[in-house]
Amino acid sequence: MVTSNFEYFAPTSVDEATSLLSKYRGEAKVLAGGHSLIPMMKLRLAEPGILVDIGQIEGLSYVREEDGGVSIGSMTTYREMATSSVIQSNYPLLADASARVADLQVRNRGTIGGSLAHSDPAGDIPAVVLAIGGSVVARTRRSKREINIDRFQVDLLTTALRDNEIITEIKLPGLASGTGTAYSKFHQPASHYAITGVAAVITISGGTCTDARIAVTGAGDKATRARRTERILKGKELTPAVIRRAASRAAAEIGDALNEDIHASAEYREHLTRIHAGYAIDQAVAAAG
Repeated sequence: MVTSNFEYFAPTSVDEATSLLSKYRGEAKVLAGGHSLIPMMKLRLAEPGILVDIGQIEGLSYVREEDGGVSIGSMTTYREMATSSVIQSNYPLLADASARVADLQVRNRGTIGGSLAHSDPAGDIPAVVLAIGGSVVARTRRSKREINIDRFQVDLLTTALRDNEIITEIKLPGLASGTGTAYSKFHQPASHYAITGVAAVITISGGTCTDARIAVTGAGDKATRARRTERILKGKELTPAVIRRAASRAAAEIGDALNEDIHASAEYREHLTRIHAGYAIDQAVAAAG
């Protein structure tokens, strides 16, 4: 498998990178860790004429607490997130999911920004960030904007990111007291991509669920909020019966778009989504205390 011909640039600043994207708009692709884009190029599923490698730009890899939440640089790797004490204490599900992405080589190179920009329908990180909430910071040569994570994933391998923008930062909100989180997935044994994965962020006060964000990956064309499941949980004491009923609706938002491939039928994915939604909600409730 050999890629088509392309021209390669390795800018050393965000301004230089965004200038290249503006100059070659529509022709260029951004290379972060490369573990998603390069395989697609080898299969000729992506054939960019220009490759802009942002790996030489300093200052895009960090995890820091600020403004009551946590900001993560777009070039922060899965391994850095998995081992970050800030992420482990604030968002255990993100640390856990990052530690379970693929293998050690991928975790050492793959980045949070690359994962979100690629928007693989079986990726772990898009669903986890969707469950947490927050925003994606995108830069062009002349401007910067924040994109709410609920509007960022658009379709299969498609996001709200414009072709002259790069992701520079992910902003996650602080979680309320009494919030528990969990991520549960059934993965392909070779790639560790999720056949189905469910991320849960549950807040409990006085024995009642006051907030819930549930996101599903692997089952449809993109990471998706399970809003019907969330509605069943909110305002209720989360008894086993309530959790089972809520989990049974986890695939409802995907509907007829449930994936069917060599790994699993649509019916099996619906079953797995229900099971892992139950696991994730149970674990998040336990973590909420």
